[in-house]
Amino acid sequence: MTVVKCTTVCKANSFQYAGLEYAQECWCGNTLSAPGAPAASGCDKPCNGNATEYCGGSNRRQLIPFTSATSRSSVIDAPPSSITKTSSSTSSPTSTATGSPSGWTYRGCYVDNANGRILSNTQPSSTTQTQEKCIAACQAAGYTVAGMEFANECYCGNALINGPTVAPEGQCDKTCSGNAAQQCGGASRMTIFATGDLNVFAVPAAQKTNLPGKWEYKGCITEGVGQRIWKYQTILTNTNSATECLSRCSQFGYMAGGMEYGTECFCGDVVDIENAQATVRPETECKTTCPGDPRYYCGGGSRLTWYAWSLDDPLYKWTYASGNNAGRYRFYVPGVVVPLLTTLGVNGKVTFVEKQGTGPPNSTGAFELDPSLAGDFSKAWRTMRGLKTDVFCSAGMTLPDKVGRQINVGGWSGTSTFGIRLYWPDGSPGTPSVNDWQENAAELKLQKGRWYPSGMIMSNGSMLIVGGQDGSNGAPVPSLEILPQVGGVVDLDWLRRTDPYNLYPFIFVLPGGGIFAGYFNEARILDPATFATVRTLPAIPGNVNNPNAGRTYPLEGAAMMFPQYAPYTDPVTMLICGGSTNGASLVTDNCVTIQPENPSSNWTIERMPSQRVMPCMAPLPDGTFLIANGATKGVAGFGLATDPNLNAVLYDPSKPLNQRMTIMANTTIARMYHSEAITLQDGTVLISGSDPQSAAYPQEYRVEVFEPPYVLSGLPRPAYTITNKDWAYGQQISITITAGTSANMRASLIGAVSSTHGNSMGQRTMFPGFSCAGNTCTVTAPPNNKVCPPGWFQLFILDGPTPSMSTWVRIGGDPAQLGNWPPSKTFSKPGL
Repeated sequence: MTVVKCTTVCKANSFQYAGLEYAQECWCGNTLSAPGAPAASGCDKPCNGNATEYCGGSNRRQLIPFTSATSRSSVIDAPPSSITKTSSSTSSPTSTATGSPSGWTYRGCYVDNANGRILSNTQPSSTTQTQEKCIAACQAAGYTVAGMEFANECYCGNALINGPTVAPEGQCDKTCSGNAAQQCGGASRMTIFATGDLNVFAVPAAQKTNLPGKWEYKGCITEGVGQRIWKYQTILTNTNSATECLSRCSQFGYMAGGMEYGTECFCGDVVDIENAQATVRPETECKTTCPGDPRYYCGGGSRLTWYAWSLDDPLYKWTYASGNNAGRYRFYVPGVVVPLLTTLGVNGKVTFVEKQGTGPPNSTGAFELDPSLAGDFSKAWRTMRGLKTDVFCSAGMTLPDKVGRQINVGGWSGTSTFGIRLYWPDGSPGTPSVNDWQENAAELKLQKGRWYPSGMIMSNGSMLIVGGQDGSNGAPVPSLEILPQVGGVVDLDWLRRTDPYNLYPFIFVLPGGGIFAGYFNEARILDPATFATVRTLPAIPGNVNNPNAGRTYPLEGAAMMFPQYAPYTDPVTMLICGGSTNGASLVTDNCVTIQPENPSSNWTIERMPSQRVMPCMAPLPDGTFLIANGATKGVAGFGLATDPNLNAVLYDPSKPLNQRMTIMANTTIARMYHSEAITLQDGTVLISGSDPQSAAYPQEYRVEVFEPPYVLSGLPRPAYTITNKDWAYGQQISITITAGTSANMRASLIGAVSSTHGNSMGQRTMFPGFSCAGNTCTVTAPPNNKVCPPGWFQLFILDGPTPSMSTWVRIGGDPAQLGNWPPSKTFSKPGL
């Protein structure tokens, strides 16, 4: 006979009680008959089938209840919504721990493991176990209840769980292995000490009511066949419960979730259950108590208690586009270079620069593509010269001087990291260009060598260069500097602290004048004069199972500033999409937004249709953003990612939260590390590059364009003419509409962008004031250099959803007088 054998028989026959007597007898029943009464001792006969357990004694029956307690039983077996408390003023103890921490008192001998362990945390067994030692260990671990069992075992918790019953004192008859004068429980008996009230919970059940949000209980299921059902796992050792776990899942947009092994929380989608070939099991197989709420079960061994969010009110609504509404990838032109960085110039042509050693041995490392000649390969590409050092992982910008020179700074190793390179765009679509890059490290260089820096045009027209490393995988360069050079570098402790996960930080001028800086999983606003932190923003959310998922290289995501609309009074919103985690490299599947200048604003999470690291984002003339490229596994770097993400997603900031994403067309070309996306003057997006240096994914020379729905709609493009292309702030500029209906028109401005590593340096979208009288329309330039830092912008006129071809305009002049910089005869200067 054993305890398990007896209780199993009685339970199977639906009795309320099991009783063991004389070491070998098993009794079952539904009532307690007089004149039986509780006995203080005598249940001392080891079971003849298991000598480590007791099976009653002579005229002593060991009672084990299964259902509601009678007045003659001390078990607390109440509905799951209730608990019983016993105060510390219990009757005189029969066991004391004289050296225990203050406030701990003896609470009695309890039956353990009748329905599962009655304390949730197991401490290491000890051959020198004492009551004081166990109590001290539990207190140090933050628990309020301690229990000793079988002489050398110690257990901790904050309540007694799984419907424990009080056992006769004589059954806690094992002396402590470290103190023979003390009792440390017995066979399936636990000596209990506690501080404060002792909460005693009934046998748990699955939580089916009072769930957070729109969650609904679904049942008990197995794990998948040879795999986990859900990839997002969080271990919540002390706090796991349906409420805690499911609240996490819904915060990150997951509409299915469950708990396993008590402490494990999983999030995912309902469809994952079928894909993993999981099966439904009886609720009795999900019987591990939740440590965060002992009233309920949190799955079991390879079993999940699972829930689904109500489809009546889904957490997100993605649009699944088809036909022309999905857009289209189209092969554009054969390539001659695997680019590191691309920039659309004010001459209407695209510059491509590559890291040294990427292309053929005789490559100059720089080329220019004329989109107007994309149909004629022999004329579309121009070989450029002039690069003296390696642009590998450099930064790029378009200057606000009167010719829109392009600048490239930083690079890989040695002199290259200090590099400053300039190109004066010349020619025009269909008309050959002749200018080359100019570089002279002896005359012009950065103060600090920088690999993976970011660049930005400041509101005063100067250039801000931030962050990087000292060459290939070198020491961090946690500082910033200004071009033209003003003073020394400014040390940034927040970059030093977050190295190496902060490379290519996201930097933007905010309409209030501060500088937004996003890096790793942090963000802040900087003073534009001192670069001191004005406000530290809340931590950027990561993955549901890892708050430390990053957003900048090498855990690379992409960032955009939401469009600004005249009269520019609404707080601006920052958007960051994608990323990954260090270590396990579980790729992020969400976008986050915040209004950084709103003191009460926090990050909002929007789930993406798929995981994406190394995404590229491009602003479109209608105010939407195209999300393309990247991978679903790994991190940024050579050979560090797999499973390319071939799908494009359109993000529309004008739609309600969690309804902004439309699943668009697919490409057949993997675009991963070192890929780019920039918006051309016809409103299409040039997609280029990919240099993963992996046998599975070749270097990619082919160039594509993504054609948004407005290109494929068949609607005629509007057209306009403009004379004044150099605007002052607040100026009203007249244009003449030559095609389209002015009644439905609006104007948009898109900043000159250099695209690399998910960073669209220079990105800014604005919808300026616009009015028409007949075919004559007026565009009102943005009001100041904070709403619109000085620079070059593509001006689109939209007739409904359809954009015109753009015209380049300069806004805000050249306040830093970059037209006269640098003071070196090596470099051509356009003047002011």
